Amino acid sequence: MKLIFLVTVCVCVLLTSNKVNAQAVATEKATLGRTLFFDKRLSQDGTVSCASCHDPASAFASGDVVAIGVRGQKGLRNAPTLLNSAFSRAYFWDGRVTTLEEQAKQPLLSPSEMGMKNEAALVERVSAIAEYRASFQRLFRAEGITIDTIASAIAGFERSLISRSSPFDRFISGDKKAFTVMQKRGWELFKSKAKCIECHAVSKPFPLFTDFKFYNTGITADGMTFAQLRDLVTQFAAGPPEQNSASRFAHIRGFAELGRYLVTKQPKDVGAFKTPTLRDIELTGPYMHNGSIKTLLDVVRFYNRGGDKNPNLDEKLRPLNLTDEEMSELVEFMRTLTSDTVLRQVQSSTPQNRNPMLVAR
Repeated sequence: MKLIFLVTVCVCVLLTSNKVNAQAVATEKATLGRTLFFDKRLSQDGTVSCASCHDPASAFASGDVVAIGVRGQKGLRNAPTLLNSAFSRAYFWDGRVTTLEEQAKQPLLSPSEMGMKNEAALVERVSAIAEYRASFQRLFRAEGITIDTIASAIAGFERSLISRSSPFDRFISGDKKAFTVMQKRGWELFKSKAKCIECHAVSKPFPLFTDFKFYNTGITADGMTFAQLRDLVTQFAAGPPEQNSASRFAHIRGFAELGRYLVTKQPKDVGAFKTPTLRDIELTGPYMHNGSIKTLLDVVRFYNRGGDKNPNLDEKLRPLNLTDEEMSELVEFMRTLTSDTVLRQVQSSTPQNRNPMLVAR
């Protein structure tokens, strides 16, 4: 009996020790990932970091209409927040990758984003920095510095970006004073007449206000018509399969507006984009996949008219007949989704700049 007890104790100690060690490694990885996330030397010309487009001063989103990369190049899509990205099922507006690690890789090598020529150039750049050599040796002893371990560290940091402790969280935990009368009306509208909850789902135990799905709401860029989009579908389908990657065409003007279709090749997905989280939404404008709507009230007005008509418009989009007062109540409700912690960070953070940083040679 004594032997069994001792074995049981040893096993429990070992499991606890392994858990503590795993947590310590995850913390150290996130710390390294944070350094990489803010380091402009990971861009071709030393002017852009991950934080340039996912800025703490903008709740890890961007105040720019679209992402801006090396040499001031404007992208084609708005940079969404990374808050709560640990819980997402797919990344980028078209959902073309399913892990944070894959999400972290693509901007590093994209010519219009961070602009590194290839994986070898990125690894050479990071390897030339003594502090990184030491950190990667500790954390990735077997693998060393590779694009996979760089992405793993960045993803580790991104997983730590959790938004909670908002008035909404207090309200659903029983604090009825967490909402104003106007916000309570907005919450009821959100669940009923406004039909917001049909796409911005509220699930337990951590409401993220997204169903993780993709919808065509009619938003297009540069005044394109959906007839023009159908012509682009024909061109896309005619190309060699090995070149028809969503990662490539998402950065080509016009084709980027095909949205989820670039991934699924299904006609029903032309012009469909991911439902974003509404957490901290008042801090992450401008809105929509192309940053084309400036204010939350304008977003509500867009949905109130039933989106923009096109042959692929989702069946959920229809006029809502909300009054001006009701639209204002919805906006007030969405402000309850702002985390106290995130708001303090936004208010205390200096916006990222694009001043060149000396790059390792």
